[in-house]
Amino acid sequence: MANKRELKKSINFVASDLFQECILIKLIKRVDDAKVDEILAEILYMQDEFLARANHPQPGAVKAYYRKLYSDFGDAVGNILAKMQAL
Repeated sequence: MANKRELKKSINFVASDLFQECILIKLIKRVDDAKVDEILAEILYMQDEFLARANHPQPGAVKAYYRKLYSDFGDAVGNILAKMQAL
């Protein structure tokens, strides 16, 4: 990790990319709006959660904290992608 600013930019970039992809799925495939809206809300919640976690690391083992943050972020993105593919 270079710094917190780059981490937050990456989180925002991935979240906006997922959001755009979900909107495209909604427009092109004509899937159930309620399911898509649920995924969109989950994306926004994920973005807020990880930005808050990046801003306020726990004191002590900072490297381990950010490793866990990266791991959790990858898992959350994977879960959202799986839900998007299920549409």
